Amino acid sequence: MDIIDILKKVNAVITDDHFIYTSGKHGEVYINKDALYPHTAEVSQVGNMFAEKYKDQDIVVVVGPALGGIILSTWVAYHLSQLSGKEVLGVYTEKDANKNQIFTRNYDKLVAGKNVLVIEDLTTTGGSVRKVVDTVKQAGGTVVSVCVMVNRNPQEVNAEMMGAPFDALGVLPSAAYEEVECPFCKEGRPVNTNVGHGKKYMAEKEKN
Repeated sequence: MDIIDILKKVNAVITDDHFIYTSGKHGEVYINKDALYPHTAEVSQVGNMFAEKYKDQDIVVVVGPALGGIILSTWVAYHLSQLSGKEVLGVYTEKDANKNQIFTRNYDKLVAGKNVLVIEDLTTTGGSVRKVVDTVKQAGGTVVSVCVMVNRNPQEVNAEMMGAPFDALGVLPSAAYEEVECPFCKEGRPVNTNVGHGKKYMAEKEKN
């Protein structure tokens, strides 16, 4: 079973709708990662998929951005620990007021001088996970690789953009449009306010 099959199994892949992504762009394919996380057996399976990919690298710490990255980093670190026979730590970054991904809770000390695997659930622009890479480097960690659960934009999100080796468990390309270019806005397709940032987007629209 591949990653897209697992996500479909838990009804996390939604198509033919009108979504607002974290980046503010619009699209018609959405991966509702929040539908995955309640299913611990599937989350463990995903964590093991990451771990199998990197079991031969000397990873000491797994880092992901909050919130989804907290769950994933824990499971990936757990499975890497099982496979390698040594403790692999799972930590996370958090957003600050400027939307940078930073270490709090003294986690920077756990990363300094260590080989790090940076993970993320989804990437559309790659912006959040790139900030994690920069923060790990600033803390003195060595980014061995970056891996995401699903890359939605393989044309633009790659090793060059990340500044580190990059891979994904799966790829599900989905075009993302700026609001002014959005074909779904032009055709009057309603914005989905149940998942993604549609609710916030519509609230801002009503204010203006």
